[in-house]
Amino acid sequence: MLESGLTHLAVSLRGVTKAYDNGVMALGPLDLAVRKGEFISLLGPSGCGKSTALRIVAELSPPSSGIVRVARHEGVALPGHGIGFVFQEPTLMPWASVRENVRLPLKLGGVAKAEGRARADAALASVGLADFAEAFPRELSGGMKMRVSLARALVTDPDILLMDEPFAALDEITRFRLNNDLLALWRALGKTVIFVTHSVFESVYLSQRVVVMTARPGRIQADLRIETVEPRGEAFRTSAAYSDYCRRVSAALAPSYSEQSTL
Repeated sequence: MLESGLTHLAVSLRGVTKAYDNGVMALGPLDLAVRKGEFISLLGPSGCGKSTALRIVAELSPPSSGIVRVARHEGVALPGHGIGFVFQEPTLMPWASVRENVRLPLKLGGVAKAEGRARADAALASVGLADFAEAFPRELSGGMKMRVSLARALVTDPDILLMDEPFAALDEITRFRLNNDLLALWRALGKTVIFVTHSVFESVYLSQRVVVMTARPGRIQADLRIETVEPRGEAFRTSAAYSDYCRRVSAALAPSYSEQSTL
């Protein structure tokens, strides 16, 4: 169930479960509340239902039970596009230019070509790819492809950005750079972000809250707030506070892996 009348919450999941036809219980019951403008990470072992939870929020997969509420502002750019989704793989059309890849959601939504091109170019500029609008995916590095995917998710001006391990396949240097760029975008745009990752270090660096999930079926093991001086940067990444938060999150995550090993 979706609602637009939530006051301070962007997403609310209450008693949400997901069971597949083969009888496997993939998720829940899961209770999660995300405030508008908040950046949270979902962290947990493989197969615990992190991606399933994102797909339920995005209406890509229905819950088996429970209540899902998603707040969306009036006058969202396109009907049904209050949510932007960045997948683990960029999933770009190889035959289309970078601009046309980013414009695709607007084209499907019936937005005029001229307006769509202008909005695509603005989205590309926001992720640092203004000079690559005419390039093709084969000409881009892995990090640049993820930037294109992010621009495509932002081009509809969604309230909520869902990110499913978008930087997992990138080298560490590129990943650090994109982490910094993502934080800068989040501060500038004020989006609500739910970010799935397997990395303790990434979750602590990016998030205001790290939600640690149990092994399948995923439930909340711990919900830890990361409180530090903003804006974050390399000083935080090398600080004692960052190391302490990483230790705390790792300790909260350990029971999930112990539980997984007994399944």
